[in-house]
Amino acid sequence: MDRKTPRGNRLGLLIVGLLLTVLGCLTIARGMGALSRIWGPAGQPLVNGPVREAFTRSPALWWAVAGAGIVLALLGLRWLLVQGRHSKLGGMRLASGPGGVTDVRTGGVAAAMAADVSAHPAILGASAAMVGTDAHPAVRLHVVADETLPMEAIREQLDGVAIPRMRRALETEHIPAVAQVSLEEPPRHRRTVV
Repeated sequence: MDRKTPRGNRLGLLIVGLLLTVLGCLTIARGMGALSRIWGPAGQPLVNGPVREAFTRSPALWWAVAGAGIVLALLGLRWLLVQGRHSKLGGMRLASGPGGVTDVRTGGVAAAMAADVSAHPAILGASAAMVGTDAHPAVRLHVVADETLPMEAIREQLDGVAIPRMRRALETEHIPAVAQVSLEEPPRHRRTVV
């Protein structure tokens, strides 16, 4: 998920929360009889005779309701698609100056980190990807480990081997890393008897 997605989620939740708060306050006010001139007495249904007449007199209202529903559905679909978006980093510029430019393809760095993590005998597999920007790179890891392996061993492999090597390779002191760990049974070795 890139940096814009959480900000958009917070803004969207703020707008929806404010809208629901206003609707809730209006509902309480109608229930207490404060809005009887606008929406009728609290004991009567909200969709009363004048509302029904407005929808039967003007079919354009139905088109407006349908259009609003389509817009809401498209906004919801866009929100859903944005949730899985990651800003994958393709390359990084480590240095530039009169002597030249040093560019690094992050796919190779991520593959080297995954190999460092997989070097532990109880780790069954690992994959890594670099995300973020040149100024703020980060690493996303997926590790598949033997279910009997303590989490401390995975953390030691990351903190003691893989992350320090990546920091040295990228010439940086700090690089955030998020690891998703899946635990599985180790593969059983089959013996064939002839």
